[in-house]
Amino acid sequence: MMSKARQSTKESIAPAWLRLLCTLIVLLVLSIPGRTAAEEITIAAAADLTFVFPDVAARFQKDTGNSVKFSFGSSGNFLSQIQNGAPFDMFFSADIAYPRKLEAAGLTEPGSLYEYAVGKLVLWVPRASTLDLKQGLAVLTDPSIHKIAIANPEHAPYGRAAIAAMKHDGLYDKVSGKLVMGENVSQTAEFVQSGNADIGLLALSLAVAPNLKEKGRYELIPTSDYPPIEQAVVIIKSSKKRATAKQFLAYMKKPEIISLMRDYGFVVPDSPVVAN
Repeated sequence: MMSKARQSTKESIAPAWLRLLCTLIVLLVLSIPGRTAAEEITIAAAADLTFVFPDVAARFQKDTGNSVKFSFGSSGNFLSQIQNGAPFDMFFSADIAYPRKLEAAGLTEPGSLYEYAVGKLVLWVPRASTLDLKQGLAVLTDPSIHKIAIANPEHAPYGRAAIAAMKHDGLYDKVSGKLVMGENVSQTAEFVQSGNADIGLLALSLAVAPNLKEKGRYELIPTSDYPPIEQAVVIIKSSKKRATAKQFLAYMKKPEIISLMRDYGFVVPDSPVVAN
């Protein structure tokens, strides 16, 4: 019969062998050709993607093991940052013109420019507001409105769309003195939420997100009132993680992601094509 001392020694050795075996298996798996460690890419993303993209990123990480870090803001500001060498791997712009400028300057991965969606503009007010949004843009002339929030048109596509829509309806000169401008369309929503503006012209993708949907009401502005808000993405040529960036770009074209983008109010074609 084995002594207690010898039995104890064997019991302590066994886990050591198991740990060594597990380590060897892990090293063997990691050495398989084509297998790489998980990466995190950094994306400059238009503010209208603030609520939908975290969901996309969570699905992407679950399916691929790779993660995404977002910086949300105005597309025009991101253009300047990237031109000055900001270390982004990808740029999702709310205006296709900005990625095209980067492409023309040779700052993007060749062939990566892709129109991923078309945005929509809405009127938005807090639920407590008594304004009748069914009037459409004409509601902006209501005497109870003192401040109208829009994104800064100098670098935010939704701001330019808002001004175009007001001019289309012959309202701009009547209400221009009431305009307050957010740095981007997300900050514009914050102005209305906080009471610093009575009404705002926002991205539909923000208005239908759970955070704002519960707090306010919206009315679509006819797309014929403003130029199409064509949105595009590019992979930045200086990125050290272009393979993962290409993987995320391909992921954006999956049917379930297209469906998710539509749920957030974006127009996305069934068979997306690369923009020229």
